[in-house]
Amino acid sequence: MEELTVGVLRAWARTALVELGRVRSGIDELNVYPVPDGDTGTNLYLTWEAACEALPKGELTFAEAVQAFGRGALLGARGNSGVITSQLVRACGMRLAENLPRDQQTDGVLADPRMSEAAAFADALTYAADAAYGAVAEPVEGTMLTVARQAANGAMAAANDGKSLADVCLAAVASARQALTKTTEQLDVLRRAGVVDAGGAGLVVILGAMESVLTGRTVTIDVPARVEPQEVAGGDLSPEGPAYEVMYLLDAADDTIAAFRRQLADLGDSVVVVGGDGLWNVHVHADDVGTAIELGIAIGRPHRIRVTHFADQPHHEPPPGRAVIAVVAGEGLAGLFTEAGAKVVVGGPGRRCSTGELLSAIEKSQATEIVLLPNDKDSIAVAEAAATAARQDGLRVAVIPTRAQVQGLAAIAVHDAAASFDDDVVHQSAAAGQTRHGAVTIAVKDAWTMAGRCRVGDALGVIDGDFALITDDLTEAAIGVVDRLLGGGGELLTLVAGRDADPELAAAIERHVRKQRKDVDVVVYDGGQDRYPLLIGVE
Repeated sequence: MEELTVGVLRAWARTALVELGRVRSGIDELNVYPVPDGDTGTNLYLTWEAACEALPKGELTFAEAVQAFGRGALLGARGNSGVITSQLVRACGMRLAENLPRDQQTDGVLADPRMSEAAAFADALTYAADAAYGAVAEPVEGTMLTVARQAANGAMAAANDGKSLADVCLAAVASARQALTKTTEQLDVLRRAGVVDAGGAGLVVILGAMESVLTGRTVTIDVPARVEPQEVAGGDLSPEGPAYEVMYLLDAADDTIAAFRRQLADLGDSVVVVGGDGLWNVHVHADDVGTAIELGIAIGRPHRIRVTHFADQPHHEPPPGRAVIAVVAGEGLAGLFTEAGAKVVVGGPGRRCSTGELLSAIEKSQATEIVLLPNDKDSIAVAEAAATAARQDGLRVAVIPTRAQVQGLAAIAVHDAAASFDDDVVHQSAAAGQTRHGAVTIAVKDAWTMAGRCRVGDALGVIDGDFALITDDLTEAAIGVVDRLLGGGGELLTLVAGRDADPELAAAIERHVRKQRKDVDVVVYDGGQDRYPLLIGVE
């Protein structure tokens, strides 16, 4: 693939999220710098997930897409590594949009052909590395900054040699991998632990995902194993440092940030301030939390303030009571979720649950950790509002933005009450995110849809929430949806029959798949949902 398009951005975002989920715990185990709190992999995953969620569906210009993705990363950045990654993503996207000004009406053709795709990509990586270094008050080599710089250098050398876009990406990944292996020797704390830099490892995974998309080959990047720790004069793996991590978003004028960053550096360490156009994400490790926040108040408006006391962070301790609360669209689905360990609230198409109902379910659970599965795109905002209210009562709440019942089923299937809260949320999020969803229904009125004009009584096929096909036969529509979903790959097909659905409908789909795709397992449930005779999920 030799063109950077919105489609490439979407594919890269999805691929990187899956890969970050796969290696998340391994990266967590590498995390000894700047604080050995074992959360770098989780923070990178949650930062990337926020960026993915911010990328709107539908038709977008390339500039609109990279702007939305970068802003999502900025707003959702978690931890030191997440904040730096958000700067890399945002700066790279901005530079690409400048280098490749595309017109939505020209079907992706370069408006300015003077710079090749390969050269534009290499230049954007260089610009992003510069921006990341500039965002850190005291840059340290042997970190993800070094990996970003060397990736950019490798890409630029390949672009200067006239290499293709895919080859430039290959060069960037190869250089990043080589730089990662050298981080162990660049920082004493890494050498003592026998590990590479955790943030750098995450960055290599993200770049590897782009290589997969551009080359069409699956690139699997595993987290480097620990090597034999080396004795280094000067201490152990728990050096004394500031007691708190302070993070917040800051509305402030751009010309005030340089001085503000220096003030934070005088106060603490691990200072990273990223953003632009009046919105910034601030990260600092400090003993004086009040001053760290007051410095922001002096130049603007801090909000979404988060303070973590390193000494209080639980590691490998039994988790407090946890509840998974799912919005369900039918009696059968309620039974499935309950059997899997969730508490249920009735909702779904035609009967939206309310914030009050979710808060009531949260209160009745008496749990201190809550995972919400809205299982419907219109219920996500309701779940977010309930989560915000519950957090004010001191509860820990995560909303996994499941947009369909089958995504919720995939999530609850991997729920592990014995795991840490972050682990459980990440695993459920990954399972839901890897589940493509569809459905079939009958048109109840004449209307225009994404698939064209439908009439009352037509069979409609739905894929990822949009009407994708119109036929006069429900079985034909269901087969069409299943074939399209499986066209993108998949190992497990889940069929959920609706209330009063003809049992032959699911049976016909099962026979079709077993004949055409012997490599795919099929499971059929009785969901009891209204409106949709069949819900379809592919994992």
